[in-house]
Amino acid sequence: MDYGGGEDLVPCGKDKFISKNELLLHLKTYNIYYEGQNLQLRHREEEGELIVEGLLNISWGLRRPIRLQMQDDNQRIRPPPSSSSWHSGCNLGAHGSVLKPSTLPDIQVTDAEAAPNAEAPGNGTGEPTPKAPPEEAPQLMRTRSDVGVRPRGTSRTPSEQRRIRRHRFSINGHFYNHKTSVFTPAYGSVTNVRINSTMTTPQVLKLLLNKFKIENSAEEFALYVVHTSGEKQKLRASDYPLIARVLQGPCEQVSKVFLMEKDQVEEVTYDVAQYIKFEMPILRSFIQKLEEEEDREVKKLMRKYSILRLMIEQRLEEISEGPTAM
Repeated sequence: MDYGGGEDLVPCGKDKFISKNELLLHLKTYNIYYEGQNLQLRHREEEGELIVEGLLNISWGLRRPIRLQMQDDNQRIRPPPSSSSWHSGCNLGAHGSVLKPSTLPDIQVTDAEAAPNAEAPGNGTGEPTPKAPPEEAPQLMRTRSDVGVRPRGTSRTPSEQRRIRRHRFSINGHFYNHKTSVFTPAYGSVTNVRINSTMTTPQVLKLLLNKFKIENSAEEFALYVVHTSGEKQKLRASDYPLIARVLQGPCEQVSKVFLMEKDQVEEVTYDVAQYIKFEMPILRSFIQKLEEEEDREVKKLMRKYSILRLMIEQRLEEISEGPTAM
């Protein structure tokens, strides 16, 4: 692989690079795995820079509840400029007086007396049928109460329902309102965000939190690559999560990207992860063998230094006896 030209290198973290050809090979494998699915990634070049974009699956791994920003059912309505009630079609003047509307509705009025008596149906006695009582004139109905509160038991208008749907957000099909705005997503449940290969870990975190209107600060969380072996690798602030996902491979049965709390999770190296899933009897046997090996090393060192000590004592005796013999 050619690593000579700087233009052929793609950054994948702080002081970490990968060749463009190698990344494209990983990307090809990734897209073959997700063929026919919306998780396939696209790539393009802008001014010689390779940019990969698409959906990134992120699993929830939170242990503490998160706070959701809820805007429905608790938005305050501004009071009217005066103490008068709100009426549809009425304009309030500066001093609270009702002004006439600029245009009046065109209402058709028919005089009942203008119709000929012959057209009126008879009642069998030759007398005309009594006139029906005149209809009441149309009135302007009140649309909101003085305090702007919707009465209990009344259904919401279509516009209110659309506003509620627009301001409610869902995690895996569960909708929330201000009464359930504190929530812990099910561990291992999956969501996704659309990102590109130029976005760093903090940018992806902020995008995910904004998607679900989460009030918690992005500084509280971190992204981890978790392997089925138990290895946990934290993505640094300078890492690019989409590049990391491509390099790890597409199969989520081998590794997943998790959103976790910074102070609740510790990184687990590959060497340590090898021992995590062993049963306790096997681990105890490992410890016993290590202790036996440690005892052998200690005894070996004690013998070595005891011999060295005897040699030093003999040498000191020879030095001390030398002047006496002369």
